[in-house]
Amino acid sequence: MFHLKEHQTSVKKEIMAGMTTFFTMVYIVVVNPIILSDAGIPFDQVFTATIIASIVGTLWMALAANFPIAIAPGMGMNAYLAYHVVGSSGGSITYATAFSAVFIAGVLFIILSLTPLRKQLIEAIPDNLKYGITTGIGLFIAFIGLRQAGIIAADKSNLVTLGNLHSPGVILTLIGLFISIILMVLNVNGALFIGMIATALIAFFTGQLHFTEGFISFPHLPEGLVISNPFAAFGDVIHHGLYAVVFSFLLVTIFDTTGTMIGVAEQAGLMKNGQLPNARRALLADSTATTVGAAFGTSPTTAFIESSAGVAVGGRTGLTSLTVAVLFAASMFFSPLVSVLSGISAITSPALIIVGSLMMGAVSNIRWGELDEAFPAFLVILAMPLTSSISTGIALGFISYPLVKAAKRKWKDIHPLVIIFAVLFFIQLFILESH
Repeated sequence: MFHLKEHQTSVKKEIMAGMTTFFTMVYIVVVNPIILSDAGIPFDQVFTATIIASIVGTLWMALAANFPIAIAPGMGMNAYLAYHVVGSSGGSITYATAFSAVFIAGVLFIILSLTPLRKQLIEAIPDNLKYGITTGIGLFIAFIGLRQAGIIAADKSNLVTLGNLHSPGVILTLIGLFISIILMVLNVNGALFIGMIATALIAFFTGQLHFTEGFISFPHLPEGLVISNPFAAFGDVIHHGLYAVVFSFLLVTIFDTTGTMIGVAEQAGLMKNGQLPNARRALLADSTATTVGAAFGTSPTTAFIESSAGVAVGGRTGLTSLTVAVLFAASMFFSPLVSVLSGISAITSPALIIVGSLMMGAVSNIRWGELDEAFPAFLVILAMPLTSSISTGIALGFISYPLVKAAKRKWKDIHPLVIIFAVLFFIQLFILESH
């Protein structure tokens, strides 16, 4: 089924690769509920929904595409949903309404994955804007980690300032960050997860972490299905005018997933003549998981770059992904343990800061010597953390790109789709949001 001989691998090697990938990315089942719970979503709801979405996407990737790539709710979009879509709405947009936008984005992603338009959309977006989006999200995530840990704090005169470095929480965060980054530098598989465990042990022995309700329980969805009526979801998006939100979810997910898949497939030697085989099936894994995840109560999913850790130890087929899915299913029974760990921001903040730093690598690909390419990317990177809005950063990048290109009379560099996006974002920023 997985064509192990054809890919020059074995059952033992694939299972080991799956375990490596899982322990490298399992931090998401802790971090994702923490971020989304800030939007008022019950912790157990997000915890279970995160795992369900991960299982659906990763199983699809294993059985339909036969790729050693794992799917789970991605960093960045969870923060966007919690702090911008819901948090900055003043109570006018509930988390259920926000999940309607995620659901619609997932449905559109499925449609795009079945048509040639997906390829055209990816090719239409300038590379430097793609790099800017990745970098900006990385800064945004790192900023959230620093803020949650108390390393930085709000300040009336300077907006942000250095936090109290003598507080137990900040000290614990710095220790956890040091442990995790050393493990990362030494290329230890599962470094983020091991760092979280080490930080949790220190918190326990210093009296900052307490266990009162055991470690194991049956999976629980307090709210049941958040999205049970697809037509009502469409109605929510139309009623609240969440078109830009849907577009942001869709845009970032498409580029993040496609880029990660190509990168991991290249590393595994699965690319053929520069093309990704079974690309349509692979993209359906992510789009389907995003749609299912929204129905249960979690943010958009994406292909995890941590899958490269499993590839590095020999993972080449869907058996690696199948192993990851099975381990995610097993983790569903440890909600009480994860809930306790998530109560200590120092345990999870280092992971946010490090993941943010890894995403910053994309900044080196931007052509900084060409101002007409660099400035729109710069606006994206600057705006995301400063406005706490991924969509605002994307909007400013898309609006400015055709303007600077037109000023330099580089008409051929402006794809018609980019102009359409620029107009839509201009309407959203300067007309709809101004009223």
